[in-house]
Amino acid sequence: MHNESQSENSGSMDYKKVRLKDGSSHRRYPSRLSCIHIHIQVIILTTLIGLVTSNRPPRFAIDGQSEIVLRLKETPETKVGTLIYTLKGFDPDNDPLTFGKRNSHDSEIIRIENTGGNEAKVFLAKELDREVQDEYAIVLTLTDSHFSDHNYVTQSFLLLVEDINDNVPTFLPYPNAIEIPEGSAPGVVTTLEATDADEGAYGQVVYYLQELDGDNDVFSIATHQGKGVLRLQRELDYEQKSLYQLRILAIDRANQGPVNTGTAAILVKVKDLEDQPPEFVEVQAVARIAEDAPVGTRVLRVRAIDGDRGINNPIAYSLEANDLFDINPQTGIVHTLTELDREEQSDQVNGAHILRITATELSKSHTQVAPMTVRTEVTIIVSDVNDEIPTFGEAVYRCEVNENAQTNTPLNFIDLEVQNVVFDHDEGNNGTFRLFLDPPNDLFEIVPELAVNEANFMLRVKNSKSLDFEQFTEVNFTIFAREIDEPSRWSSAHVQIFIRDQNDNFPEFSQMIYNASVLENSDQGTIITQVQAVDVDSGDYGTMGIRYTNLRGGIAHLLHLNPITGVITIGQPGGPAFDREIISRHYLTVEAIDSVGQGNRNTAQIIIDILDVNDNAPTFPQRQYETKLLENQPEFETPLQLEARDADLNGTENSQVTYEIVEGMYRSNFTIDPRSGLLRPLHRFDFEDLVDRSSRRPVETQGIPQSPSIREIDLLVRARDSGIPMLSTVVPVLIYVQDVNDNPPIFQRSFYAKTVPEDLPGGSSVLQVTAVDRDGSAPNNAVVYRIQTGASDKFIINSETGVISVAQGANLDPDLTDNKRSLYTLTVLALDGGLGNSQLMTTATVNISIQDVNNKPPVLGEMPALRIVENTLVGTQVYRIQATDSDQNAILRYKLNPEHCEARNEEGALVKSGEYDFMGAFDVDPIEGTLKVVKLLDRERVEHIKLAITVEDLAAAKGRQIAEGFLSIQVLDENDNNPKFRQPFYRQSITENSINGAMIVNVLASDVDKNRTITYALEGNPTYRSLMHLDPQTGEIVVASKIDHEQHQWLNFSVRATDSGLPPRSSLVDVYITVLDENDNNPYFVGGSKNYTISEKAPPGTRIATLQAADADSGDFGKITFLMDRISSQGKFTIDADTGVLTVADRLDRESKDSYNLVIEAWDNYQFGFLAGESRNAFKQVFISILDENDNPPEVSLPRSCVLITEYHELHERVASISGKDADDPTTPNGRLDFAITQGNKDGTFELRQVDPWNAQIFASKSLRNRFGNYSLIITTRDLGVPANIVHSTLDICVSDFNDHAPVFVRPLHNTTVRIPENATVGTLIMQAQASDADMGQNALVRYRLKPDPLGSYKMFEVDANTGELFLREPLNRERQKIHEIRIEAYDQGLPTSLSTDLDLTIYVRNVNDYEPQFIINEISMNFTEHSDPGAERLKLPDTVDKDQLDLDDPNEAPSQVCYFIVSGNEAGYFSLDPETHVLTINRELDRELVANFTLYVRATEICGNDSVTGAEKRPRMGIEINNRLGGFLHHRQNVFDRFKHSRQLRSMDGPDYEAEDGDTVSYESYDASQEDHQDGAPLPSSHPEPDSSVVKVNVRVLDINDNPPRFRSKIFTGGITTNADFGLKFMRVEAIDADEGDNAKIGYYQVGDIRQTLSEGLENVKKAPFLIDPETGEVQLNFDPQKGMKGYFDFVVLANDTLGMRDVAHVFIYLLREDQKVRFVFRLQPDELRSKVDTFRDTLGNITASIVNIDEIKVHENKDGSVDKTKTDLYMHLVEREDNSIYEVGEVLKLIDSHIESLDELFKDLNVLDTQPAEAQLLTAGPTRGPLFVWLVFTNLFLATLLVVTVALCASQRNGYRRQLRAAKVNIFRGHSSLSLQHTQEPGTRVPNTNKHSVQGSNPIWLKGYENEWFKSEETGSVGGHDSLDDNFLAVATQDMQETLKGTAKLFSSSNDLNRTFNLYNQIDKLTNNAQILARKLETTEL
Repeated sequence: MHNESQSENSGSMDYKKVRLKDGSSHRRYPSRLSCIHIHIQVIILTTLIGLVTSNRPPRFAIDGQSEIVLRLKETPETKVGTLIYTLKGFDPDNDPLTFGKRNSHDSEIIRIENTGGNEAKVFLAKELDREVQDEYAIVLTLTDSHFSDHNYVTQSFLLLVEDINDNVPTFLPYPNAIEIPEGSAPGVVTTLEATDADEGAYGQVVYYLQELDGDNDVFSIATHQGKGVLRLQRELDYEQKSLYQLRILAIDRANQGPVNTGTAAILVKVKDLEDQPPEFVEVQAVARIAEDAPVGTRVLRVRAIDGDRGINNPIAYSLEANDLFDINPQTGIVHTLTELDREEQSDQVNGAHILRITATELSKSHTQVAPMTVRTEVTIIVSDVNDEIPTFGEAVYRCEVNENAQTNTPLNFIDLEVQNVVFDHDEGNNGTFRLFLDPPNDLFEIVPELAVNEANFMLRVKNSKSLDFEQFTEVNFTIFAREIDEPSRWSSAHVQIFIRDQNDNFPEFSQMIYNASVLENSDQGTIITQVQAVDVDSGDYGTMGIRYTNLRGGIAHLLHLNPITGVITIGQPGGPAFDREIISRHYLTVEAIDSVGQGNRNTAQIIIDILDVNDNAPTFPQRQYETKLLENQPEFETPLQLEARDADLNGTENSQVTYEIVEGMYRSNFTIDPRSGLLRPLHRFDFEDLVDRSSRRPVETQGIPQSPSIREIDLLVRARDSGIPMLSTVVPVLIYVQDVNDNPPIFQRSFYAKTVPEDLPGGSSVLQVTAVDRDGSAPNNAVVYRIQTGASDKFIINSETGVISVAQGANLDPDLTDNKRSLYTLTVLALDGGLGNSQLMTTATVNISIQDVNNKPPVLGEMPALRIVENTLVGTQVYRIQATDSDQNAILRYKLNPEHCEARNEEGALVKSGEYDFMGAFDVDPIEGTLKVVKLLDRERVEHIKLAITVEDLAAAKGRQIAEGFLSIQVLDENDNNPKFRQPFYRQSITENSINGAMIVNVLASDVDKNRTITYALEGNPTYRSLMHLDPQTGEIVVASKIDHEQHQWLNFSVRATDSGLPPRSSLVDVYITVLDENDNNPYFVGGSKNYTISEKAPPGTRIATLQAADADSGDFGKITFLMDRISSQGKFTIDADTGVLTVADRLDRESKDSYNLVIEAWDNYQFGFLAGESRNAFKQVFISILDENDNPPEVSLPRSCVLITEYHELHERVASISGKDADDPTTPNGRLDFAITQGNKDGTFELRQVDPWNAQIFASKSLRNRFGNYSLIITTRDLGVPANIVHSTLDICVSDFNDHAPVFVRPLHNTTVRIPENATVGTLIMQAQASDADMGQNALVRYRLKPDPLGSYKMFEVDANTGELFLREPLNRERQKIHEIRIEAYDQGLPTSLSTDLDLTIYVRNVNDYEPQFIINEISMNFTEHSDPGAERLKLPDTVDKDQLDLDDPNEAPSQVCYFIVSGNEAGYFSLDPETHVLTINRELDRELVANFTLYVRATEICGNDSVTGAEKRPRMGIEINNRLGGFLHHRQNVFDRFKHSRQLRSMDGPDYEAEDGDTVSYESYDASQEDHQDGAPLPSSHPEPDSSVVKVNVRVLDINDNPPRFRSKIFTGGITTNADFGLKFMRVEAIDADEGDNAKIGYYQVGDIRQTLSEGLENVKKAPFLIDPETGEVQLNFDPQKGMKGYFDFVVLANDTLGMRDVAHVFIYLLREDQKVRFVFRLQPDELRSKVDTFRDTLGNITASIVNIDEIKVHENKDGSVDKTKTDLYMHLVEREDNSIYEVGEVLKLIDSHIESLDELFKDLNVLDTQPAEAQLLTAGPTRGPLFVWLVFTNLFLATLLVVTVALCASQRNGYRRQLRAAKVNIFRGHSSLSLQHTQEPGTRVPNTNKHSVQGSNPIWLKGYENEWFKSEETGSVGGHDSLDDNFLAVATQDMQETLKGTAKLFSSSNDLNRTFNLYNQIDKLTNNAQILARKLETTEL
């Protein structure tokens, strides 16, 4: 609700009745009427009162408006009873007023209440409803008490009702149920329309769709021309869903407040079509029927229904061609057609018949589109009837067997292709039969005794003892097969067996153990012993055919065995093999084999003892001995005792050792005990008398550093034994004699004198004193200088060079001293480097005279402030300048200093000389000093002038003497300027009908003179002047009368401004007023509605169209703003508010929505008038269709699980169905699909048939017989769009197996005899039977069981049904039964019939095995070459000895075979060991770089049938032997493996190290089996096997080949050298790594190409290569002399190659830098820890700071007191800019680190970074000050000097108290590179002996009382000089002098160039601040 603004109208009384335009009543302008209007009103009212004598009518007070217009929101926004307006009236007679209304239909809407006086309130009386009536016209009345009832004043009152959103959209009648046939194409279903009684956006309706079940992608609705168009989006499927419940929402477009919604419900029914095949609902998968069932017997029934539930057609059944069964076409019942025979194999497997039944739909329509048939399979199993007899494959069988063949030995059939099978195909007991012999005999037996259906029988030996060739040669009998249930059903076959002769006796040795001995180092051919054996057999089977062979043991390869005589001799020198000190006894075995070495064999043991000879010299455990002897000391610091050992036999003369000194310059000065080896000196040594030989040994030896303070004595000591011949060894002994300080320093002169001028500047050298020390080494001979007395703060001395110079800041002018002192006498002290009380010193006297110089500057007196009127006449003198000079004959000259002169204007702002030449207005006489005006002054430009007056003494003796002062001048004002307006003209605008008093423009003028009071007046057209009023004081122009745009579009006039000066001055300005129009026209769109199309892949920002609209108004009222309805666009489109360009705002998806109906609004004056209701608008609809793009990949539906079919699957039957869909438009290629098999169908087993664009089927293309297994087909689905979208899916097809294979034993084979000791415990694992089945799945699952035998042997054993492991169940008794014959049956789990196979075993119970096979050595070594082919290298392990073979209880019993197994160390499967031949080979390629050494543990055992002897069995194992061999041992060439060389007894193998032939020790990485991946997941052995004689340790070393090229550690190496580096310095190293070893890993380094210089300066004279590379170490050596001023960096390429020529290259960048460009990082890490992490630190810091980081040095941290802190490490580095390769300054580095501190925080925390600081202090120097700053500094220094005098006076009172303490102070010396300083790092840091008490904080003797614990103290303020005082000598050292000072100190102690590490003097420099004076005080010297 809006109230009209009320104000009195003082203008014309005429009223014009006009309807006001929208919004006019909302403008409010402040009344700006002056008191002139009030005067006019008073005059008019007085005149009217005089003229009118009767009562005057009242009037409404409505501010000159013709009509009252009021806008109200409709109810309920505006409630009944609301105060909506206040009426005001005016009566000239001041009578009481009454407000009323004329009765009408509209007047009932309001109610008027008179409140008395001149006001009344208007209330709303009824509800407002815009839809019923939108405006009310009411006539108001106003009367006073003097008028009749009908004589009153009227006023028009218009009430406008504004709309609110209070109406809900209502749907027009529509169909509520619709039927759509399934498969209908997408399109329009129906159209709905809803109406809304509201107006504007509140009355516009947009339609939305909801599906109650969530299927929102089936239907869609779009808004088109106010109607909702319902569309079908995709085809319907009745089987998927037959009913859809849709809800249509009609929503208005309210953009503010609540949104109203109307709802319509539509039910969509789907009409079913014949598009689905039939479905089986009842199928019996398996049925059984007896084979003798009568014809026509019912077997089973199937039932199918129509897949179209809405149609339900009848079904007809059919059966594929089958001679045995048929099906009823109506009922689906399957019955027999003929008699059945289960044994018939034509079309069934084990009685199972698979029938294929087809169900066909009988359609009544011709429009069916789906297949009409469906198929299924059923299985019918025919039960068996006993109708067959057992039958043999042959009528006669002929066999042969060896004599003495073991029990259970199978007989070999002589005839080829013998069918040793018997079969009866009946089922169960009907097909079970028994096999037996007739007549029965105890020689042979047939197995199995019982069989089912079909069995392969075997004839085998039953009693081996009776099978003797000498007794009989042929045996005949008959075998029978008889059913167990029907004995009358049987058959038979004849058997003929032939016996063959065999070799059945063994050779016997004459001795079982042969003992022999031989001297060590015996020669070739020496006879050791002879072995002999006999054999009772005849011919080659007897003694004549015996051959001696297989000599085995640690040294077997070094011996020669005569195979015929058995004589054993030394075949070749054995080296360490015949060395008693390595091994004193050898064990060997030898074999005797009959049948010319091919028959039976026996073994004997040979023991060889090695006798000792004196062949070892004494050896020292150390290569040399070292000790330390202090000068003048009688004994070594540590007693030195030498010890040598002799490896010969202990207790003999061969090992008795004697010591003696045999060589050395000073050997006569020492003695050694010949027995104990204790070495001692005979007398004391003088260090200076010894010969200095330190240059011979530049490196440290055993931790004793080589330094000048140590000199070396060399001795040679010999140790010899007492053997014959005598052997000896010598060893060097190094004795280090250390110097002691025993010589004081000596000055060259005791007195020095020098004269210097008084103006000699601070830091200038005066003279040099020199002293020398005769001690033999540093630091004892190092001299340091100090001033003891007489300096008086004027002089300092360099502690290293002795140069005396003027102290920095000291003034030698005698005039400035109290007594004009001109002579200084100094006492100089020289101290050597002794420690503590051993320090020695001497003194010298120095006289310095001061010479006077004339150097006094002039003085300028005080100058007053001048006042000068502007425009003063030229030539007027305004002032005279005067100056004084204390020097004689001074010549003074005056002038102005333009640099320090300044001027300011009236506001106080500086006036530049370029703006106004104020200095040109004055002139100074250079001699007289008079100041004159030479140019007129302008106060408006400059008001205050400050002139800088300079006076100079031209007679100065040295330099310029100048004084300067300032003269202030103020310029006074004159009125000489006109007023000036702020603008050259004024332009303004005003709307028509503006109220009186409304502001138009404010004109302002200013005057630069002091007279600034200005008045204003209008000039110009009187008509224009009558419309406006000008305030003469403020310049404000306001409306004085109504301004009409139709009469005056603009108003032009002038304004005059006049100042208050005498005489006054004035100026004019033009004013231009534009009259503006109001908004009274609606906008409109240009052109009608249009439809647009856009691709769905159009990116956001794509332009669609440009909409145009116009407005007849001008300005903002005519400016069009475009808006879009947010609901209709759904955020997908946007329109530019200014241009009307319609663009895409978000990604479009046609699949989500394919069209949009956009509502576009055009508003005028939107920016300023929309919220105030002063904007007008228009609407337009735009329809946009979305074009489809191929942007959706296909979606494929496949069976999730594996599709299961059998190997008998029919080709015409479908395997699987594939369906797909594509969200793109199905009417275009984008939505159509193509299927193909792209992978997994290599043999073309399957084929794909596409049914339609969205469906395909998989069929078998060929028979799947024996193709069972899992197939993974990759189905590629692509749409037909361009480019195509491709999807790959996997279809798994499982072809199941049919049980058609019986299990087959693979271990052990037939003809197997197992030997087991009779003491085997119950539960012992005897063996493991393993059978395999060629079937798959359950059909291949094999189980095991024992079959009963007549003797009940099966009860003694048990077999694990799952694993086939055979265990002992009952205790064995060899005396009761020696042989047990059992049968193991392996059967599968196949269906419907299980198949089985039998295995016959003979268990032979042998005597207890008392001895295990034993190795005669404990450890052997072998070599394999890396990368050799598996099996290429074959190494045979040594044989064992088994004492059980010497005591066989049965002469016919063959000796047990010994098998070797790897029990530990081969978890990764690198090696393979043949159990029988004992040959070790490799299975996998070896790589020495991955694993260099293997340790295998090999066990020898008689358990040869099972390799699971690793000790991990859960059941106990005994000595069990399985003999199924068909031949003898394999034979390989001898001497393949050097057994002696790698034997444990021959040399020690303490660890993984291997001693190479060249004597170099190389360490290898040991193999760790835990690092390998185990595929079977078996746990690793927890530990190595317990050591015993049956286990040998095999150490396998992998020999290296050169297969790896060298690789640089980095492709880029960077480093830096400082400009003060020494020639030949090795400052960095390029390092490459070769993974090979030995010579293969030797790397050579070479520089390739030129060394380039970049950004270089000062390197022109470097002609040769600046750097050299050590070819062996890769160290880079400096090959030129760097100098100050050199800049730039070098880069070159370095190459590394190995001995084979394989290479690698890297790039090297070397930067020239200064020492002060290094940065120091302090870490809380040990140096070794930091070195291991420095690469990570460097790389991370370089990446974060984007720079190159070069590491210069890493060393132990030194504290500020010089002590070493081993818990911290200092890292020195410098940083290089990556772009221009320039080196960062220290400040830049610190800023760079600070700017990245957040990123570096984690790195600094991980590495414990404590501090970051400059590596070396930088002196801060200040340039000369100039001008006022210099003057300010002078005054400041004077103030500070005064303060200092007061402070010194206070300190002087404490002087006497400290005098004695200062004189008694001790001074410490530098710490050099002495052995003590390095060995005793726990000592406190050395104090620096400087003469400045501040050189190191705490070093001044005044602080020695707290010296031990309080090291750092605050700075001293100073002291007063005097005869006995401690002078505060001040040394200000410039930056260049500091470098020279540091160099001089470094030369004094030439051990190192590292200043920070060597001299603790400069440890404090890193704590410098910006105060250069503090640095100077830290380097000054103090007199002691």
